[in-house]
Amino acid sequence: MGIAIVKRGIGAAAIALWLGTAALPVQAAMELTAFKQSVAAEASQDSAIAAFYRDRDYAPFWTSPEAAAHRSALLHAVAGAGVHGLPVSRYDSDALIATFRDALTQRDMGRAEVAAMRLFLAYAQDISNGVLDPNKVVPDIKRKADRIDPAAMMKEFAKADSPEAFLKALPPESPEYARLLREKLRLERRIANGGWGDPVPISALRPGDSGPQVVALRNRLIAMDYLPRTATRTYDGAMQKAVQRFQLDHGLEPDGVAGTGTVAEINLGPEKRLQQVLVAMERERWLGDARGTKHVLVNITDFHARIVEDGEVVFETRSVVGQNRHDQRTPEFSDEMDHMVINPSWHVPRSIAVNEYLPQMIANPGAARHLQLVDGRGRVVSRSAIDFSKYSPRNFPFDLKQPPSQGNALGQVKFMFPNPYNIYLHDTPSQSLFAREVRTFSHGCVRLDDPFDFAYALLAMQTDDPKGFFHEKLDTGREIRVDLEHPLPVHIIYRTALGDPKGRMQYRRDVYGRDKAIFEALSEAGVVLAPVRG
Repeated sequence: MGIAIVKRGIGAAAIALWLGTAALPVQAAMELTAFKQSVAAEASQDSAIAAFYRDRDYAPFWTSPEAAAHRSALLHAVAGAGVHGLPVSRYDSDALIATFRDALTQRDMGRAEVAAMRLFLAYAQDISNGVLDPNKVVPDIKRKADRIDPAAMMKEFAKADSPEAFLKALPPESPEYARLLREKLRLERRIANGGWGDPVPISALRPGDSGPQVVALRNRLIAMDYLPRTATRTYDGAMQKAVQRFQLDHGLEPDGVAGTGTVAEINLGPEKRLQQVLVAMERERWLGDARGTKHVLVNITDFHARIVEDGEVVFETRSVVGQNRHDQRTPEFSDEMDHMVINPSWHVPRSIAVNEYLPQMIANPGAARHLQLVDGRGRVVSRSAIDFSKYSPRNFPFDLKQPPSQGNALGQVKFMFPNPYNIYLHDTPSQSLFAREVRTFSHGCVRLDDPFDFAYALLAMQTDDPKGFFHEKLDTGREIRVDLEHPLPVHIIYRTALGDPKGRMQYRRDVYGRDKAIFEALSEAGVVLAPVRG
């Protein structure tokens, strides 16, 4: 460690002990009462730490000669905290070693003992389940990161045969986390070596164009590994293919034209992409490893819903998500899909009924004729007897309902994973929206471009003729619930940086501004961009 021991007595013995080179002197062993009192006092601020030491009668752990491997493993782990995009200032091992070095009494040693445990728990928590509390950063993130059980963590670490292996197993073990780690290192090296060069002047560039702007685009694509080295000054076929590959990797329409939107994405530097990766790593820590062997994955930012089995996408369809308004953005959470409803009725959410439809009916009682009025006893009420002008959002006594039909707002099928946010996946008659590049148009639910095929994929797990089974129910015109014999986990996520199983990275725009808020919170917590030479 290269640390000079400049004091004698307890302080010198303490630092030597931390480094695993000495045992407590006999005199110190006779003064354990003071040590225990100090540990009890320091640990009283944390119930889990207090319980850990109380259960062991306040015997030393970190300051025990038997814990040399644990001490070494912890120092090595926190030294690499920056690799995982963690706030390294939280794990000040130099300060901890200084605390040991300056320990002149058994009371000082007790304080050092608890300080070491606090550092261990802070690191274990952050790398396992994330630095931030997601819902406190962005209220629409309804995901609760599974916080580690500090009592169990301390006990398991204390008895670990290989403390180093124990600490290495704390980060998420998902393939996605590994891909993000690799991309983080690649971007750090690129930043250290000068980035991707000068940005491209913002303008629309098309195949056949030439001139200095095309040269700037060429150089940028070469630096980003989308185009082999070339001296061309013309927007030729090779450059068009390179632009298309970039567009596919960034969720843009792959027309091969470097329009202003594409150029704006090309001009985002590696520092911005590194921020996205750091946020994605934090989000991956929140999500953890429990995805399910087969699950439904909806990524809000890339407007797709997928069925994933054993890490492979077995079904994919375009989606529409919530509008970028405070009460309509699609929330992030995980739940379990357990049934679908064929020929669904649309029970209009109260907020939509009173804020959107009631003003229309006050202005024109015949407005929104496709919706039925339903009273508190579930009876359909005739509009002719209603004076809508008497009602406001506070006292409107009716619910609104749209019966099953091809024009129903939910289309002809919806997929349910009951949750407190009233979010589900469903069909829609508004098919033209799926042709848009940015698809933020719903009130929060997720609309599917190919809902029938999605239904077939789910029903294939319980019938040999999923298509026939589905259409038999559909053709009745009646609302029918179909339970899934094999419920599936559903994860609604928000990733602007994600790895492709084939090795390429995908980037998306921060459509709701959530990643910006998360990165600001990570920066405030001490996460920094750190370029790596080499």
